[in-house]
Amino acid sequence: MALLPPKAITGLASRRLAWEVLLAVAAGAYADVALERALRDRPLQGQNRGLATELAYGAIRRRRWLDAWLDRLGKVPALKQPPKLRWLLHLGLYQLFWMERIPASAAVNTSVELAKSVGLARLAPVVNGLLRGALRAREAGEGLELPADPAASQALQHSLPDWLTALLIQWRGQSEAATVASACNQVPALDLRVNRLKASPEQVAEALAAVDIATQPIPGCPDGLEVLHHNGDLRRWPGYDEGHWSVQDRAAQRVAPLLLPAPGERILDACAAPGGKATHLAELIDDQGELWAVDRSAGRLQRVAANAARLGISSVQALAADAAELASTRPQWQGYFQAILIDAPCSGLGTLARHPDARWRITPEAIEALLPLQAQLLRSLLPLLAPGGRMVYATCTVHPAENAEQIAALLKTSSELTLACEQQSWPGDSEGGDGFYSAVLQKVS
Repeated sequence: MALLPPKAITGLASRRLAWEVLLAVAAGAYADVALERALRDRPLQGQNRGLATELAYGAIRRRRWLDAWLDRLGKVPALKQPPKLRWLLHLGLYQLFWMERIPASAAVNTSVELAKSVGLARLAPVVNGLLRGALRAREAGEGLELPADPAASQALQHSLPDWLTALLIQWRGQSEAATVASACNQVPALDLRVNRLKASPEQVAEALAAVDIATQPIPGCPDGLEVLHHNGDLRRWPGYDEGHWSVQDRAAQRVAPLLLPAPGERILDACAAPGGKATHLAELIDDQGELWAVDRSAGRLQRVAANAARLGISSVQALAADAAELASTRPQWQGYFQAILIDAPCSGLGTLARHPDARWRITPEAIEALLPLQAQLLRSLLPLLAPGGRMVYATCTVHPAENAEQIAALLKTSSELTLACEQQSWPGDSEGGDGFYSAVLQKVS
């Protein structure tokens, strides 16, 4: 394999930015925040921006699988590699094994040049040798040796923690668990929610098509559009500044309508930041009603206000408070709201494709710690619901302990509630989107 001459090297800036994102995530940053910050500091456009995003997110998703190749090919185990070298090798391996449109020579050559440009020049021969070894293995059709245990095998294949694949098999069986695990590594669709106060899906689709951005309707989401092909900063797309649309996954778009919100109603969004569902509720009630967006973080509530302002929404009132304490701090709200949305803090196990680093943060212990908070929110917000009112409990996780088991426990102790409907979507389902759970509860009149 002949390496490209230095003058032919392209995309080095994208690879360096992706490498810096990997370093930031390894140091504790969230992937989306690290990527946004890196792109703000050194803006990339068009294909370069897309390449940096795909490299960073892809290497984070496949971290376990890439480490296994380092263990197989390197003299030093992955976990003992210098972090800067480990993540640089991840980028090279990811290109070789997962990005068909990048020639192998470019993957190797740019990785070597990246090593030289970030102070790892003395390790450039190591990078070259290991990636060439990976290429030989790929061309020979060699792969990783998979464990005999089904959960461990799926965990390695799909780059997930063992405990998670074991649970997926327990919940769904081996075949469907593999479908869910595979979906966790797919690039998620980019879904838009059209602001019905200002535009129609047809108008937005036409405006985007005029700049060569193709879309299609999303089944089950009357205001939804899936973007089929895109590049660049979406904040520069037609209609963004005018508030014609927001970015919102299709599964999340299906939550607010479950409340059956009507103009003039008093509505509480108890865990509102960053405001996607609060603004959707406002759009559904024609911005006519009393809509409180509550969140513990005043900083995150600023995003709610900013989103509402861009969309031209005035009915949303932001309140920085602990939703679990509203019954005591706001006694005037007893029986006040006709509709309450609890978009509960959760493990986010349904959004691993969208948040690739979450799989390396979540632990069974962390999930266990969330359960009392979720139960407390349900119990403490119930007194704020008016007779005949509707409450929706929603999460972006697929863990039964956070979902159906929470609702079953509430119903056992709350005779004034009835369960109107309950649904669980999974990554890899035919309708697409994140894994989401929702339950609609009705309070007797």
